[in-house]
Amino acid sequence: MEPISIAMISDFFHPAVGGVENHIYMLSANLIKRGHKVIVITHSHAPDRVGIRWLLPSLKVYYIPFLPIASSATLPNFLTSLPYLRTIFLREHIHLIHAHASLSSIGHEGILHSHLMGIRTVFTDHSLFGFDDAASILTNKLMVGTLKNVDAVICVSHTGRENTVLRGQLFERSEERPDELELRKSVYVIPNSLVAEQFKPCVQPVTDTITIVFLSRLVYRKGIDLLVATAPKICALFPNVNFVVGGDGPKLIELLQMREKYLLQDRIEILGPIRHKDVLSVLSRGSIYMNTSLTESFGIAILEAACAGLYVVSTRVGGVPEILPEDMISFAKPEEGDVVRAISEAIHIVQNGKHDPIHAHERVKNFYNWEDVASRTEKVYDAVLKTPQMELMERIRRTMDLGPFAGPIYTIILLVDCVFFLFLEWWMPRESLHDVHHHWDPEVFKELMEEEERRKTTVH
Repeated sequence: MEPISIAMISDFFHPAVGGVENHIYMLSANLIKRGHKVIVITHSHAPDRVGIRWLLPSLKVYYIPFLPIASSATLPNFLTSLPYLRTIFLREHIHLIHAHASLSSIGHEGILHSHLMGIRTVFTDHSLFGFDDAASILTNKLMVGTLKNVDAVICVSHTGRENTVLRGQLFERSEERPDELELRKSVYVIPNSLVAEQFKPCVQPVTDTITIVFLSRLVYRKGIDLLVATAPKICALFPNVNFVVGGDGPKLIELLQMREKYLLQDRIEILGPIRHKDVLSVLSRGSIYMNTSLTESFGIAILEAACAGLYVVSTRVGGVPEILPEDMISFAKPEEGDVVRAISEAIHIVQNGKHDPIHAHERVKNFYNWEDVASRTEKVYDAVLKTPQMELMERIRRTMDLGPFAGPIYTIILLVDCVFFLFLEWWMPRESLHDVHHHWDPEVFKELMEEEERRKTTVH
């Protein structure tokens, strides 16, 4: 594939920490390594993260001056971002934008605006959502409007693909049978990944004590209520088992109250927020990793724990069963009794030496790598660029298919966006925008990465 200019767009990016943020950064770095030009567009971070910043390896990040309203997501405004995005797209000569996350307003807006400039679009969905609560209904309706006009969709698991197809109504009329609908062919599955070298198991001294590690955002959907209910029972059943809990969130107070109620201060250690660079040091303290999520599209934390040599216990939800072989993980229903059963099974496996951390690390290393993810994503880009551009009338027709209420509203937004774009073309002509000349040499990438590895070695 010929080198192209790609813009990653999402509300979720560094300095915020999370799976989406790390996915965007690692995918961008590996696409740069393959010769492409990649930039990232996200919102500003208080107090001074506004404007342009550079991250290794030669990743240019635009922090446009929009502030988040909740959980790093900005308020959907549809039109306000157009002057910023138009200027960036034209100056950087962007060929394709890649938006990430259903809750990212700026990602949806990037897809809306990019078609006006002949720029192709790809969207990656990283999460699972329901269909019956108010937040999911509103999010799903916003996503349906966006995905009607996107060129390709990527999901991180097959379960996530099914969820996205239903939420985004990714069906189109059959060419052979116009009265029937069929699944759009441009929906792909590319899993998440990790840098296995960053999660090498540490050899632990032999001891009778078994430590269970729990690392997660302490929110409802991560099943913190299950942890609160089951941890005291596990401690009562197994006097040689301790817990190490890392993470922050609104459910932290409930964990602290549980620990006080059952007098488990010496059995349950609560660390608070954990930086990503410190994750391995926390994982290395345990032999079992516990995940109690109620919904999970992929679960990168599970993959990191398995790579670090821990045996995994997880609720059987979402795309989690797709991550690891059955002999590396024990599953439980999201119920108290079954979680205790699965933990008991894991303790028996670890105590009897049936789990080899080094072997587990080597297996995960062979299963997942970012080079493979970048290569597969590159093939999606190539397929998108070879298809014809969607015409405005086709976009209007697809938008009107949203329904008698949402259809006209989205169509009005689309038409106003077109008029606003024509005004900007007159007010700020393309000829007045200075080009950004950014020539990337792969040899520079190699030198920068070698320097980074030397720095890490020196620190350790």
